[in-house]
Amino acid sequence: QVQLVESGGGLVQPGGSLRLSCAASGSIFRIYAMTWYLQAPGKQRELVAGISSGGSTNYADSVKGRFTISRDNAKNTVYLQMDNLKPEDTAVYYCHALGSPHWGQGTQVTVSS
Repeated sequence: QVQLVESGGGLVQPGGSLRLSCAASGSIFRIYAMTWYLQAPGKQRELVAGISSGGSTNYADSVKGRFTISRDNAKNTVYLQMDNLKPEDTAVYYCHALGSPHWGQGTQVTVSS
């Protein structure tokens, strides 16, 4: 059983930065590809970024060059560094262990002046 707990969300002005963290319990964290999704109000959940167990990354076109996903297997944690935030990035952000039923509870990110 893997539990995922996100943190780091909040209110930030356009152009600002936030760093989200997702801490995983369980020793099998390192075998999973980890992903971040967002869900804006009234919309479906969509993939933002992913990182394989070996560290390969992929990003949605909308965040390329602004967001960076990383992981620290020693700390069982995956991160999402978000820079140059835009109002359209406002959403609840979830981490997910790809191919598993494990999701975090979500953390709210609001980008507004």
